[in-house]
Amino acid sequence: MAPSLVLTGARVVLPTGVVDDGRVVVEGTKIGGEAPGNADVLDVTGHWLVPGFVDIHNHGGGGASFSGTVDDVLRAIRTHRLHGTTTLIASTVTDEMDLLVQQAGLLSELAEQGDIAGIHFEGPFISPCRKGAHSEELLRDPDPSEVRKLIDAGRGKAKMVTLATELPGGIDSVRVLAEHGVIAAIGHTDATYEQTIKAIDAGATVATHLFNAMPTLGHRSPGPIAALLEDERVTVELINDGTHLHPAALELAFHHAGASRVAFITDAMDAAGIGDGRYMLGPLEVEVSEGVARLVEGGSIAGSTLTLDRAFKRAVTVDKLPVEDAVAALSANPARLLGLSDRIGSLEPGKDADLVLLDTNFDLKGVMRRGEWVVAPQLP
Repeated sequence: MAPSLVLTGARVVLPTGVVDDGRVVVEGTKIGGEAPGNADVLDVTGHWLVPGFVDIHNHGGGGASFSGTVDDVLRAIRTHRLHGTTTLIASTVTDEMDLLVQQAGLLSELAEQGDIAGIHFEGPFISPCRKGAHSEELLRDPDPSEVRKLIDAGRGKAKMVTLATELPGGIDSVRVLAEHGVIAAIGHTDATYEQTIKAIDAGATVATHLFNAMPTLGHRSPGPIAALLEDERVTVELINDGTHLHPAALELAFHHAGASRVAFITDAMDAAGIGDGRYMLGPLEVEVSEGVARLVEGGSIAGSTLTLDRAFKRAVTVDKLPVEDAVAALSANPARLLGLSDRIGSLEPGKDADLVLLDTNFDLKGVMRRGEWVVAPQLP
């Protein structure tokens, strides 16, 4: 067995705050307590140590999609791990139900192996008025029996379903999801304020990429945004790439929801970690130019090319968030939402040794997952 490793000298972000000149002990796959005398020591003075990032909404990366083959899925996972995401949920896009059921079987096997933490179905139960980069002819109302079909196909690994809860069957579908321990997420919705409250009362607990693919906040018709921000039961997803949200919108979300109810996501598609070009998002063609993904037909924003290390850096350098708040949004909050806070989401003894090493400019310099370096430390 390899000796324990002690990382010393870093600014360590713990649940209780930032510890200067801190140390983190790694024993096998876990974070340890006291280091044994024969432990290896790595001096990372001048760096930050934060928990591994947790992405609950991600469609792919590295030129591959979570709607593809096993090799595609593994390539996308690897791409995001290289950028600090040590835990992720694989998101599908709207497709034929039979194909979604088939993909759920493939993804559930990878979840059983520990490669992903579960499955997120974004569509087909979404509003044609707010379809974004989803194929309109494949959309359908959220029939509870079909929702149950996806849950069953996931073999216990279905973690979240995004749906427009104002559609016929929407509220009953939320109840079905809640009964089976699957997160009901409100998104791609044209709901009113009152309809959104009804869905939350029925058991919906997540806002899928808040602000995007939903009515804007109005002073007479506040719509879903106000209802989702004000309710303590709801965690709001934010895509912090500088394209999906104006900084003032992000500040508004943090001000009203508080740092404990925000989860930064990528909503990444194939181009994440690769670059500009033509890609497919489900059955739709996407053009990526200067890092922004848009549908070739219609020009709607089609996911992002974001990675969570970039979302973190933007949060603390552009948005001026406290580092502790960024860590909560990238690690602790999504881990808690998934019911995994006993294992991931913070740097505490007994939890998985998932951590990210950042320099003083908040650029990624190392990634460890379950005690093994995915990105070896790049030290001066």
